[in-house]
Amino acid sequence: MAKNYYEILGVDKKATQADIKSAYRKLAKQYHPDLHPNDPACAEKFKEINEANEVLSDEKKRQAYDFELENPGASAFGGGFSGQGFGGFSDIFNDIFAGFGGGATRQERSYEKEKGKDITIEVSLSFLDAAKGCVKEVSYSRRERCNHCKGTGAKGGTAYKTCDRCGGSGQVQYTSGGGFFRTVSVRACDACGGTGKKIIEKCPECGGKGWTTNRSNTTVTLNIPAGADTNSYMRKKGYGHASSQGGEPGDLIVVFKVLPHKVIKRERFDLFVDLPISYTTCVMGGKVRVPTLDDAYELDIPAGTPSGKRFTIRGKGIKSSMGTGNLYVTVNVEIPTNISRSQRKALEEFESNSELKQCIKMKEYNDNLQALYGVNAYSKK
Repeated sequence: MAKNYYEILGVDKKATQADIKSAYRKLAKQYHPDLHPNDPACAEKFKEINEANEVLSDEKKRQAYDFELENPGASAFGGGFSGQGFGGFSDIFNDIFAGFGGGATRQERSYEKEKGKDITIEVSLSFLDAAKGCVKEVSYSRRERCNHCKGTGAKGGTAYKTCDRCGGSGQVQYTSGGGFFRTVSVRACDACGGTGKKIIEKCPECGGKGWTTNRSNTTVTLNIPAGADTNSYMRKKGYGHASSQGGEPGDLIVVFKVLPHKVIKRERFDLFVDLPISYTTCVMGGKVRVPTLDDAYELDIPAGTPSGKRFTIRGKGIKSSMGTGNLYVTVNVEIPTNISRSQRKALEEFESNSELKQCIKMKEYNDNLQALYGVNAYSKK
């Protein structure tokens, strides 16, 4: 489940960008590692604060995050929220500590064990499955952890010893400079590659890799929430490739491609239908059925409806945990391409018996032309 970035910054879910910025600056100044050297708790808190701000201060990322928060394992737009740790440090440093003067101790991002590689696959969804949500099984191949060494890369899973250089932590601290300008950084131990251990004898099955040489087929069930769209994705943690020497496996990222509907279009949770109707229905009114996600809705067309009129049917869009959209129906008069002789005669009779005042826009246009040039726009009138 996604971290609650609103709780981390101490703001409400409806907080404005100004509220988020103010909360971030206050907390970043309070927990900055330069004010708390050798305090891993503050360093971790500072990392979380930066991660939360990076997402919530960007409208698109925030919108996608809100969707992911409401639908665990899913994202509306793609682009994950793994966070960037201490990325952008110099901007933060200059902004927050501009009034302090002098230098400071800088602690870089601590080393994390290498994860296995992520696997990305594309899955096609029908328009209705994406809009209403569905359960779908997908199959793919991945590298599995070697069972003979339990992913350690060492024979029998025990033929290794603790690294003498880092003491098993996988990290080594480096210090440069001195006094007030001292810089401290933590990096992966070069003696063990960050694993914290040295293999005495490699596993004969995997050759010390920690994962199987041949890929295995894996099937996973996806509970896809309503509102999935093209390029949105789901992330299944731990379903990617196995890592080497005991690291966490990567993730499976399923990117969706939504197939178009024959009649309905969508924008986020709203649905749109272009409805062709006859001239007679526009003039006299009538009832026409339009498609929704569940059934055919009977739309009442009032008499005198102009072509291009848009009707709003509330609550007939996509229903998701983020809210419910509307259905928008735009009517367009379709002009017959061929008419019979009797139809032509009827239209001519209708035209001859019509008065300009019955058509408000035509009358307004004609009055303006008369005022400008003293002529009628419509010769028969």
